[in-house]
Amino acid sequence: MNATPLQQRRLSDDIVERIETLILEGSVHPGERLPAERALAEEFGVSRPSVREAIQKLVARGLLISRHGGGTFVSEALGSSFRDPMIELLARSPEAQRDLMEFRHTLEGSCAYYAALRATEPDRARLKSAFERVQDSYLRQGRISRAEEGRNDALFHLAIAEASHNAVLLHTIRSLFELVERNVVTNIGGLYPLGGEIRDRLLAQHEALYKAIIDRRADDARQLAGDHLSYVQEVLAQTQDEARRIERAQRRRTPA
Repeated sequence: MNATPLQQRRLSDDIVERIETLILEGSVHPGERLPAERALAEEFGVSRPSVREAIQKLVARGLLISRHGGGTFVSEALGSSFRDPMIELLARSPEAQRDLMEFRHTLEGSCAYYAALRATEPDRARLKSAFERVQDSYLRQGRISRAEEGRNDALFHLAIAEASHNAVLLHTIRSLFELVERNVVTNIGGLYPLGGEIRDRLLAQHEALYKAIIDRRADDARQLAGDHLSYVQEVLAQTQDEARRIERAQRRRTPA
């Protein structure tokens, strides 16, 4: 038998896998600074040279960035499929905003479904905190900016994606986070002037979605996520239609 000789695995390769797993599962974020070599060596129970070699391999792959005298960071390029110019372009296009809502409908429904199935106790604690920030935003009406309220709403949906324990869903949501956040802020501007009834219904929808995930009702969670986004689309479309009718009426001249 002519068997191929087994090659001994380097310790640095094990460290590379550990750090890659942390990035993939979202335990470290794009742009986040890693602990110093000494701290990583202690955490992994290895020597500093092995850690240094692993970092060099990850830098070569584009996953990490080393700054001389400034530490090692997860590459920010991992956090955005859409760079700033594209975000600006999409944010200004009404058609693109509609497309984003349709995309969110599919994506966030799946996130809610898997979050209900897979959320751990730490996930549930983060979801609770995220939902409480959404509640607080509603209670502070008139004393909170649209930007802050939109961010709290978007962070709630991001917490759901994290609880899904699906790396592809999570990193897709993260890559689109700025775009989703702007979309939420735009929606708030279009919905809240319509009155408290709309606002109360939106809060109730968030609460129902949160409870479905916590109670592990996966099918309900997916349905509720979709119903929420469909409701937002429907109300915004009605508002835009009404605004166009008013503009058309104002352009007409009364016969002399």
